[in-house]
Amino acid sequence: MRRVVLLTLLLYSSLQAQENSFTINSIHMESLPAWEVSNGHNLTLKCLVDISTTSKVRPQHLVLFYKDDVLVYNVSSREHTESFFIPQARAFHAGRYKCTVILNNKEKTTHEYQVLVKGVPNPTVTLDKKEVTEGGLVTVNCSVKEEKPPIYFEIEKVELDTKIVKQKRQKTSFLNFVLMDFLIEEQDHVLVFRCQAGIFSGSGLQTSESTRSEYVTVRESFSNPRFQVTPPGPIIEGDQLDIKCTVQVTHLLQKYPEIIIQKDKTIVAASTEKNEAIYSVMAMVENSGHYTCKVESSRISKVSSIVVNITELFPKPTLEFSSNRLDQGHILDLFCSVPGTPSANFTIQKEGMVLSLSQNFSKVAEERDSGVYSCTAGVDKVVKRSRSVQIQVCEMLSKPRIFHDAKAEIIKGRPITISCQSTNGTAPVTYYLMKDTNIFQNLMMNSNDPAAFTDTPTKDVEYQCRVDNCHSHPELHSEILRVEVIAPVHEVTISILSSNEVQSGDDMVLRCSVKEGTGPITFKFFKENEDRPFHEIILNATQAFWIGKQASKEQEGQYYCTASNRASLTLASPRSSSLTVRVFLAPWIKGLIAVVVIGVVIVALIVAAKCYFLRKARAKQKPVEMSRPAAPLLNSNSEKVSEANVEANSHYGYDDVGNDAMKPINQNKDPQNMDVEYTEVEVSPPEPHQENERLP
Repeated sequence: MRRVVLLTLLLYSSLQAQENSFTINSIHMESLPAWEVSNGHNLTLKCLVDISTTSKVRPQHLVLFYKDDVLVYNVSSREHTESFFIPQARAFHAGRYKCTVILNNKEKTTHEYQVLVKGVPNPTVTLDKKEVTEGGLVTVNCSVKEEKPPIYFEIEKVELDTKIVKQKRQKTSFLNFVLMDFLIEEQDHVLVFRCQAGIFSGSGLQTSESTRSEYVTVRESFSNPRFQVTPPGPIIEGDQLDIKCTVQVTHLLQKYPEIIIQKDKTIVAASTEKNEAIYSVMAMVENSGHYTCKVESSRISKVSSIVVNITELFPKPTLEFSSNRLDQGHILDLFCSVPGTPSANFTIQKEGMVLSLSQNFSKVAEERDSGVYSCTAGVDKVVKRSRSVQIQVCEMLSKPRIFHDAKAEIIKGRPITISCQSTNGTAPVTYYLMKDTNIFQNLMMNSNDPAAFTDTPTKDVEYQCRVDNCHSHPELHSEILRVEVIAPVHEVTISILSSNEVQSGDDMVLRCSVKEGTGPITFKFFKENEDRPFHEIILNATQAFWIGKQASKEQEGQYYCTASNRASLTLASPRSSSLTVRVFLAPWIKGLIAVVVIGVVIVALIVAAKCYFLRKARAKQKPVEMSRPAAPLLNSNSEKVSEANVEANSHYGYDDVGNDAMKPINQNKDPQNMDVEYTEVEVSPPEPHQENERLP
């Protein structure tokens, strides 16, 4: 509501200011009595504003006060100075202050001024009780009501008589007070508690003076324990030793505290039903030492201690022995003695069983005699035992046997287990597996069970076992185990001798080979897209050949081969990659084919030429026949004419020709002969000189 009124006044003043000119000349702040004041003193902050205006009346303006950029006070005024009053300034009032003036639409702000409040009010300390029993708690209330949190508190527990700070605790509270519990210990008598408050301000942590509480009186819940040792004088081994621890208990306790007697760190007696605990024992030199009595009740524990010395009556006996490691069948000798005390009673024992009531014991050692031996010596009631002696009797090992677990042939790369065993002999037994005369592995067995070694042989190998134990006999060796290793077929390849291009009629030789494999090896040759091999052979070699006689075009194609041995029975046979083979014709066959082709072409050309000349001859015949007189083929005198012609021709020796010339044209004649006939018909009679030459 106040802010609404201020805004209304400011709006009213701004409406008036619109009619007049004005300006804010300056604005600054002042602090009374100073920018730094002591805690609890009054503080006044002033904002001084200088405004010029044409109006006769000073304009209404708004003055705002800020602390750390947060508005803490505002006022509407016509005055040059406005104040912000802080009564009894506290540490939380410290900070950066500034003021702002707003007039109409004009605004001006001072720079920031640092205000310091020096000091922190002394805290108030109260206690929940003024008298307390050991082990109890005292609650301390420390408060600074004038300040705002967070406040840092530090409380000290002080022994009044010695001024010694026995405990100190700190805590930052988000309230203006803090509650802390303090344990009252057994060493506390009269206590006071001191409290100091601290507040973080711009200049750092400021602290108050310490304020002391009232006295706290501490009462004992029980006294410090006290020892009583019987007998009080020198204690000799064999005496009855009583160690008693006593404590006085206050009537405020509802039950007795626990009383514990310790020797070193071992509890030897304890009591919770009365105010004492007793440790009673026949004195031995081992009972000498440092004893502690501890009394505990809830949070309180009180301790006292004492040293007890006991005089030794005689030293511990010593057990002497021939050897702590004997071969079976050797003599075991034991002797028990105490220096300077020949009249003692002796016993020799093996693991609690009495073997002898004298100082000596002797027998032929057997394996069952292995064990822990000791002896005792007694004078009056004092009996002492020697230190224990471990004696081992060793049975000689039997010759080890060696065997393996392979039920079938051993394949390269697969593990096998080699076992060694000596059925007789004292454990532990050390087994050494020899591989080709070298130590491959060793194993210690604590029984006569077989020792199992694992190996992955890659070639034929010999194994042997060597065994040893505590017996003095030299190491024993087994028989030699020979292991044959079958190498599976590895990296099958196919190749062709000479070249991948084979001349027809030549031999085609394919080779199938393996990089590794133990024979016998089964080689199979295949042609692509055929399920069955065209050649199969078993060899004790790493390669096989197939020879194809007089290669032909039908043998062209892709080939591959497989190889397998008995190591591949459970696996797919390894296969080679494919090999492409081409078959080409021999040069003489190509020449023969060329000759045949050329001959066919020549014959075709001849036939074509003949046809051409026949057509040409027929074309010439038709004009000649048209130029002759037509023969009276159907004339009745045709025979005479023929005969006359025959006779005429016969004189010149052309009988046949004449006859031929008279044949019909449509008879089946060779076109060449027909051309000759026409030619002979057209021949002129011979010259006279030619005729004369014919005459004889």
